[in-house]
Amino acid sequence: MIHLRSVALKKSRGRPDSFPFSVPIIRTLDVLEFKAPVTLLVGENGSGKSTLLEAIACTVGAVTVGSDGAATDETLEQVRRLADALTQTWHKRTHRGFFLRAEDFFGYARKISRLRAEAATQIELTDAAYEGRSELAKRLAKMPHASTIADLERRYGAGLDAQSHGESFLKLFQQRLVPNGLYLLDEPEVPLSPLRQLALLSLLKAMVAKDCQFIIATHSPIILAFPGAQILSCDSAPIQQVQYQELENVQLVKDFLNGPERYLDKL
Repeated sequence: MIHLRSVALKKSRGRPDSFPFSVPIIRTLDVLEFKAPVTLLVGENGSGKSTLLEAIACTVGAVTVGSDGAATDETLEQVRRLADALTQTWHKRTHRGFFLRAEDFFGYARKISRLRAEAATQIELTDAAYEGRSELAKRLAKMPHASTIADLERRYGAGLDAQSHGESFLKLFQQRLVPNGLYLLDEPEVPLSPLRQLALLSLLKAMVAKDCQFIIATHSPIILAFPGAQILSCDSAPIQQVQYQELENVQLVKDFLNGPERYLDKL
């Protein structure tokens, strides 16, 4: 399912030349169409792919994992100026989904860990405060905190902090992905090994079958290989649709693996 069909930059003569409008792919942006359930934005650092993805998240009002939402996230203040200049067209409007940056995930994992620790502390304090009282009174007093821990364990197992970054990242996805959602992901490969990236592809495929749409900024040749994905290069302006085999980082990785000594000898 393609929920979000396109975003476009409004025509304006009074637009500032400062960031983010100074970024070449933003300055030359007209209409950006999403033609597949999975769209992959690729480009070097500084190309503007993450800025564009953040602006899309703001303009559609996406929930941001680890914060209150793209519309109020303080780190997106400058990008919201660009979001205000974008228009959207939808095939089927959805309010399901979220926006996730790799750094947001680590903050979210710490938040979950803190909630669990606070609940455990409250249980200990309750035991001390209710010393000498009946077991029923103790259980009733501890019930809200025990329910918090039980709910976290039901959703995330022993705890996101008790797993490797890759395991906890995938666990978060498994618990938060729902059908008919729009998901905006910025470099999800950061905490993932190559094997975990393949697991992520499998998860994306399963959710596409449930009418989900993904727009992903990535450097990963593995994620870029998702079957049938629309790949948009942000390395030159305007943004161009490209084929997987044409991507420079794909060619570079392939060439390196075929003969690493040719590169290492030049270090």
